[in-house]
Amino acid sequence: MAYSHLTSFLGTISLRLTPSVSVWNSCYRSCNSSWAATKAILDQELKSIKNAGTWKEERIITSRQDALISVEGKTEKVLNFCANNYLGLSSHPAVVEAGKKALDKYGAGLSSVRFICGTQDLHKELERKVAKFHGREEAILYASCFDANAGLFEVLLTPEDAVISDELNHASIIDGIRLCKAQKIRYQHRNMKELEEKLEESQGARLRLIATDGVFSMDGNVTPLRNICDLAEKYKAMVFVDECHATGFFGRTGRGTEEYFNLTGRVDIINSTLGKALGGAAGGYTTGKKEVIELLRQRSRPYLFSNTLPPPVVACASKVFDILMDSSTLTDKVKKNTQKFRTEMKAAGFNVIGDDHPICPVMLGDARLASVFAEEMLERGIYVIGFSFPVVPKGKARIRVQISAAHSEQDIDKTVDAFLDVGKKLKVI
Repeated sequence: MAYSHLTSFLGTISLRLTPSVSVWNSCYRSCNSSWAATKAILDQELKSIKNAGTWKEERIITSRQDALISVEGKTEKVLNFCANNYLGLSSHPAVVEAGKKALDKYGAGLSSVRFICGTQDLHKELERKVAKFHGREEAILYASCFDANAGLFEVLLTPEDAVISDELNHASIIDGIRLCKAQKIRYQHRNMKELEEKLEESQGARLRLIATDGVFSMDGNVTPLRNICDLAEKYKAMVFVDECHATGFFGRTGRGTEEYFNLTGRVDIINSTLGKALGGAAGGYTTGKKEVIELLRQRSRPYLFSNTLPPPVVACASKVFDILMDSSTLTDKVKKNTQKFRTEMKAAGFNVIGDDHPICPVMLGDARLASVFAEEMLERGIYVIGFSFPVVPKGKARIRVQISAAHSEQDIDKTVDAFLDVGKKLKVI
């Protein structure tokens, strides 16, 4: 009798705790209705992107990154003129071999952050090489330069400070600045008169940091670093430069914008990437005074809460620094190739903007035209991409050509010929 009462009691509890089918159906209908409304909004947004001609397709590469690559849907290899592989080192045999050896010795990854159990001797060795390459006291590695930019400003600056930023700085610099509590000030792109005005207005701040890209990736133009350093000295401010599109290949020996202007040592903090010219895998870093780097190790959130860079990636980048510190041959080659491409394209009638840099934006204006132009180039065996809003401002669509030391003179000739052919077909020239 007691057992039957217990069974009845447990059954009652079960019914009370288990939602009925109608309740489940009601929840499902509610969720489904919410998703339907959300889906309609997203579909409309996606449709507007397509209608504007700014939809970005991702082409699928089926080979290693190089000057000549295989692309899904193409029977023959195509010339790659839109990678950040400025020195052609992404597939360099010595770099690849260094990664393989590190994989065997150190494993695929550390499953940890640096301060717990994620620091190996090869991480410290690479940081020493980075600092030596830039002529700085210390360096700290990150999973990406986006993380390096996200981790700097919040640590360094307080509400008593001010950061003064070029309006066309990279998205990662902008996002990093958003995270800090300092006064945020923008100046017009490369406008030194306005920068000085902002420095005068912000003299009440405890610390002031001028933040700029060394080379602006969409236009291929160079920050007026000498003027910036002079103003910083005059108004007792610090200078931060993002060198992602300069390290390894810009300047006489690839030391970047500082070297380009013969200003080595005048920039306070340099951030850069391992994911472009320096092997092309992943990773970024900050280099500067010892005290700055030590503070970042203690408080920088992307450093403290992101996994350590994988050993093979570190080893590949370390080998790249060995190559660069041994010879400037590759730097010389990319400079020569850049001058050849820019000269021939301008002579053909194209509007190629930017300074003497491997980023060579061929301006077209119309977003749809840029997309069609890129597809026509692919048909002629040249891999380039059309850039349009929101990556660049509306009305400033372009084909951003990027020159590499891995390109031969024949590669550049073939590309210029293709531009001429397509340019005439689409009535651009």
